[in-house]
Amino acid sequence: MSAQIAVAVIGAAGRMGSEVCRAVEGASGMRLVGRYDAGDDLGDLSGADVVVEFSVPEASLDNVLHCVGEGVHVVVGTTGWDDAKLDRVRSAVDERPGVGVLIAPNFAIGAILMMAFAAQAARFYESVEVIELHHPNKVDAPSGTAARTARLIGEARSAAGLGESPDATTADPDGARGARIDGVSVHSVRLRGLVAHQEVLFGAEGEQLTIRHDSFDRVSFMPGVIEAVRNVGDHPGLTVGLENYLGLGE
Repeated sequence: MSAQIAVAVIGAAGRMGSEVCRAVEGASGMRLVGRYDAGDDLGDLSGADVVVEFSVPEASLDNVLHCVGEGVHVVVGTTGWDDAKLDRVRSAVDERPGVGVLIAPNFAIGAILMMAFAAQAARFYESVEVIELHHPNKVDAPSGTAARTARLIGEARSAAGLGESPDATTADPDGARGARIDGVSVHSVRLRGLVAHQEVLFGAEGEQLTIRHDSFDRVSFMPGVIEAVRNVGDHPGLTVGLENYLGLGE
């Protein structure tokens, strides 16, 4: 990649996309070459080296596949990715050696550290629950961050030989106990005035550990986005989680 990274943004008119545009314009060694929104023809992506994709779950896969087909690296912040979609991206990048795709549920450095700390703590506690809190305009639940946190905790608990968290609930017709992801209960709150918040509750006899992260403004995600744009070209193939660029991965 050239010293001056040409960046295009998909979802540029959205809350996150507009913030990304401002961050790219203010970053050294980068220039914003394209802004795309719903219904726009992506074409050759304005000659971008890297595309930052913050759209909606229904459109994200096609957007990413288009970028890969054009030989353009992609940094993806849209959530809603499942194993089937990830497999399609893996197949696409296999056909375009050298193209890097990063899919990250969260770009806030504090949130990434929260997930890493939670994975470390998971093997020490019998009980665990995840609560994520977001603004009411968020279209998916649970959040991508909460889902990934639960999976990391589930993997750590399994490796430590821990069973299910104790829970005597036998009747929950309205789903009050939340979603279950890899054996971890996850609860979603949607409340006016919030941006993005999450806490992980660990419990054992006589103690509780709470690990919490709060993003009060979307600007908190921008250092991670810029870091991803600078590094995605050095990580060909599909990478899930910005922690893998920060020395915090497995």
